[in-house]
Amino acid sequence: MSQHPNPNQAPPADRRLQVVAGVVLLLPMLALVPVGWYAKTEPKLGSFPFFIWYQMALVFFCALCTSLAYVLVKKARPHVPFGPVGRHAAAEDGE
Repeated sequence: MSQHPNPNQAPPADRRLQVVAGVVLLLPMLALVPVGWYAKTEPKLGSFPFFIWYQMALVFFCALCTSLAYVLVKKARPHVPFGPVGRHAAAEDGE
């Protein structure tokens, strides 16, 4: 069983993936800023004005971005399982 040399210390995080996750989280916020751009009635989807279905689409977009950011952050900082401690560690090392 291979273990991290120091199981109590997490490996360094991948900063590039964390930055990408931050940008992905920023996108839904930026989509809400230009209110004048989406505060209109045309085009309509069914009987819903553009403002309503833009907001509803933004809900799904936010969920997608949050999920993607979660995956990126999990990948940026890999999980380090705790190894056995004390006499259990010695038993697995063959000592």
